[in-house]
Amino acid sequence: MTGLNTAAIYILQTLGSLYLLIVLLRFILQLVRADFYNPLSQFVVRATQPLLKPLRKLIPSLFGLDTASLVLAILVQLLVMMLTLALMGYGLGGFLLQLLVWSLIGVASLFIKVFYFAMIISVILSWVAPGSYNPGAQLVNQICEPLLAPFRKLMPNLGGLDISPIFAFIALNLFDMLVIGNLAALTGLPQQLSPFL
Repeated sequence: MTGLNTAAIYILQTLGSLYLLIVLLRFILQLVRADFYNPLSQFVVRATQPLLKPLRKLIPSLFGLDTASLVLAILVQLLVMMLTLALMGYGLGGFLLQLLVWSLIGVASLFIKVFYFAMIISVILSWVAPGSYNPGAQLVNQICEPLLAPFRKLMPNLGGLDISPIFAFIALNLFDMLVIGNLAALTGLPQQLSPFL
């Protein structure tokens, strides 16, 4: 593989991963019922609308979920993997079903990581700027709240100290290791195809 191909793979994976993150955020923001009028939510909507608008005509929402966003995320991951393999010099014949499975695993892994890093940001903000009305802080808290709420109900009141993020981190890490990690290993997903593993 030439240096030019390596550079092209780097650019492709960086830009593809960034757009994939934005598309998956569109799904997550709808899932957690985040504030649609938040400036960051509006950015995500505008960035994803050109591809989602035609896709929504073909794929309806199911059970109140933004299915089109999820399908678009899987398609973006699939396209990035296919182009990466092509730039690495591999033929795609016979790989399509395996690539689709790998795309599902990559998107699931990124889904977990969005919540994981949102919780890290939320914990830091609770120490540095508690009760902040910054649009970014509000959006992070809205993403974390559905995950933290069940743990808060189980945890005893410790005088204002919220330890629910610790248990949410443990649950996310266990799911990532036991489910996503094992699926990636079982299907032989190469690390270089999905930067989220």
